[in-house]
Amino acid sequence: MADSKFFSRSEPFTIQQLADLVQAEISDPSKAGMIISDVAALDKAGESHISFLDNIKYKDMFTQTKAAACIVAPEHKDIAPSATVLLMTPKPYKAYAHIAQAFYPATIEGSVSEKAIIGTDCDIGEGCVIAAGAVLQDGVKLGAGSFVDSGAVIGRNVEIGQGSRVGANAVLSHCIVGDHVNIYPGCCIGQDGFGFAPDPAGFVKVPQLGRVIIGNGVEIGSNTTIDRGAGPDTEIGDGTWIDNLVQIGHNVKIGRSCIIISQVGISGSSVIGDYSVIAGQAGIAGHLNVGMGARIGAQSGVMRDVPAGEEYIGSPAMPARQFMRQIAAMKGLIKKKN
Repeated sequence: MADSKFFSRSEPFTIQQLADLVQAEISDPSKAGMIISDVAALDKAGESHISFLDNIKYKDMFTQTKAAACIVAPEHKDIAPSATVLLMTPKPYKAYAHIAQAFYPATIEGSVSEKAIIGTDCDIGEGCVIAAGAVLQDGVKLGAGSFVDSGAVIGRNVEIGQGSRVGANAVLSHCIVGDHVNIYPGCCIGQDGFGFAPDPAGFVKVPQLGRVIIGNGVEIGSNTTIDRGAGPDTEIGDGTWIDNLVQIGHNVKIGRSCIIISQVGISGSSVIGDYSVIAGQAGIAGHLNVGMGARIGAQSGVMRDVPAGEEYIGSPAMPARQFMRQIAAMKGLIKKKN
């Protein structure tokens, strides 16, 4: 259960309202009018709470839960406690996400603070919230219903779409940001890419003349950095989610609905196809193509192109089956040696 000092809960819902929200089937229609006041974990839930089971690993908690209602897949209904009303759906975790959002809507209260610093020729849409200490330099465009938190700096002529959020101490320059984008605290977006001409007399900086283009519905985690392009733009596709502490180099192009997990580094000019997943601490060398729907395992070092739909792992990264065969062979050699 969420701490009321930090989270504001909406009014209670009936089980029928929640079922309608996620298009779930109620196991006992006679309980459709039961009032649910909050969401809670299986082992913390009580007589007015709704919980969920998505991973069968938590079966024992599920069988012992005191929750009034629980969101489950239909195949797990037979192990449910008799007193718990079930909302049955093929995707219980997704259903829980929608229900939790209903109980705890992401509302923003406030207005444009007198202690914000706003430059000339800024276009601030209706219903925006700009916190004290935020800085909008000249020519910034901020879409309706967007939020800029304290200490954030939005550089000259940056454009941000409707319903977007910029977290505390984030710094944005040379970028165009779409609608409903969530930029978490501490992000740096649009700074110079790592481009220089090597020379024994001293490196020569190559001007970075591109931008960062961020699509709609993108999430960018805390302290992630995205360099602007050297000439071509750096691009992040619609619906892509990027975790904390990710580094994206100049000219990188990331497709739609990708998942990029913490501490990944993507070197300049690489292309990541739509729906790809890159797990934590993986590194992608420059000028590579990772095909649509590819999956890169944690701590992998990708040094060549990855075909669409393939799963690669290891350093240097290779097809997952090949990697597993090599590990098995190494174990066999060790056993023989011993």
